Amino acid sequence: GFDDILYAFPVPRWRLAECSALAQRLQQFQVLLDSPQGLEMLLQNPLPGGKRWLVWLKLDCGNARAGIRPTEPEALELARAIAQGSPELVTLVGVYAHCGNTYGCRDIPAIQAIARDTTAAVLEFVTA
Repeated sequence: GFDDILYAFPVPRWRLAECSALAQRLQQFQVLLDSPQGLEMLLQNPLPGGKRWLVWLKLDCGNARAGIRPTEPEALELARAIAQGSPELVTLVGVYAHCGNTYGCRDIPAIQAIARDTTAAVLEFVTA
C-alpha cells in the first residue's frame, strides 16, 4: 500500500533491475547515490515512460558505512553532476545522512553531539 519508498542504501548493480521495476510501478521510488559510478549506472539505465531516477546524495558524516564524505571535493562535484547532468533521467532530490555512529553511544548527550556534528556537516555541504 505504500507509494513513496526510499531504498536506503546506494543501489548495487545486482539490485538495479528490481529498483527499476519499483520505480516504474510506484509514484515515488527514491534511491541513494554515493559515487560517480553509481550515477553513470543510472544514466546508462534510464527508466521508461517519462519516469526518472529520484536520487538522494548519500553523505558519510562519520559512520563509515556508505556514502561520500561531505568534506571531499569529489562530493560537491558529484552533487553538481547529479543536479546539472541529465535531470530528465536522474533528478537530485536532496542529501541524506544517517547517524549510524550513534548506535554505540551510551547516553543522550553523546547522541546529541553526533546529531549536532552531522547537522553541521550537512548544512556546510549544502551551503557550499
